[in-house]
Amino acid sequence: MASERQWSKSSRSSTGTNCVEIALPDGAHRHVGVRDTKDRTGGTLLLSASAWRAFTRQVRAAS
Repeated sequence: MASERQWSKSSRSSTGTNCVEIALPDGAHRHVGVRDTKDRTGGTLLLSASAWRAFTRQVRAAS
């Protein structure tokens, strides 16, 4: 049985529903998971740690 991932969203999201959640790698999961809070069962985007770092670096640069 697969262990349940620990999902979180930004504290800046407040109670809004137009958000994404992430699950960082842990002992049972090797990739960063990203999913839509409006449809948590709709699928999960899995990113390697290096792809996640590149993505967040680009988001920060665009702010």
